[in-house]
Amino acid sequence: MINLNGKLLPKEKASIAIDNRGLNYGDAVFETLRFCGGKIYFWEDHYFRLMASMRILRMEIPMNFTMEFIEEEIFKTLNFKENEVTSFRIKLLVWRKTGGKYTPNTNEIEYAISFEKLTTPFYILEEAQCEVELFKDHFISSGLLSTLKTNNRLINILGSIFAKENDYQNCLLLNENKQVVEALNGNIFLVSGSEIKTPPLSDGCLNGIMRKQLISIINLMPDFTIEETSISPFELQKADEIFITNVIQGIVPITKYRKKEYGNLVAKSLLPKLNLKARMG
Repeated sequence: MINLNGKLLPKEKASIAIDNRGLNYGDAVFETLRFCGGKIYFWEDHYFRLMASMRILRMEIPMNFTMEFIEEEIFKTLNFKENEVTSFRIKLLVWRKTGGKYTPNTNEIEYAISFEKLTTPFYILEEAQCEVELFKDHFISSGLLSTLKTNNRLINILGSIFAKENDYQNCLLLNENKQVVEALNGNIFLVSGSEIKTPPLSDGCLNGIMRKQLISIINLMPDFTIEETSISPFELQKADEIFITNVIQGIVPITKYRKKEYGNLVAKSLLPKLNLKARMG
């Protein structure tokens, strides 16, 4: 089922207008959520990120668009009572109502909620190969708009095609200053000894929910220091570990970049702490 503005519809019957502003102008934001054990992981963080993104894009937030209301709509879409123990990937998409060209006729919004089942009830560390390369055909612009989860994802799409055509499992994206910003589907962390680095939001990386959680976890680990700082491509081959983070997969260790192969000991040590925080948060 699809939840379209509060109305549940079979997926094949859910439709939007051809002049939908999200479709025509990329005038939309979204949240990708993980639902496990009867709860939405890090729901409060997701909600406040969504509200901040809508304000930045000058969308009008309805009075009833509270954290409780949206959570109820998500549970209604999942048929919560029947699927409480099932794990899901949920997409909450919000767009400005139809009307206007570049200048909208209204700032009022519409929304849709969709979902698909996940195979694991908690975060696991995949042992699969994850070889990456730099994607240098196009660059992320540093600045506020790049940190938002909008549906303007052309660089991610083109980078994914490049990775598929060249047998890479992922790519790392650069900004206009040739600094490493993120992976195709998540934020990145570099481990060198006891030092862990992740790019700052000012470099244009996504303001990731999992990024925020891991920074919080690492800050409580006395054996490591975490720094939000710009990362040069030259640092990649010097690192002991590199891993990608997103709210669906959790932590994905990179195994190889060019001639350098990486371990995953720090990623393994973070995983149980992450699962505990997800269940308790």
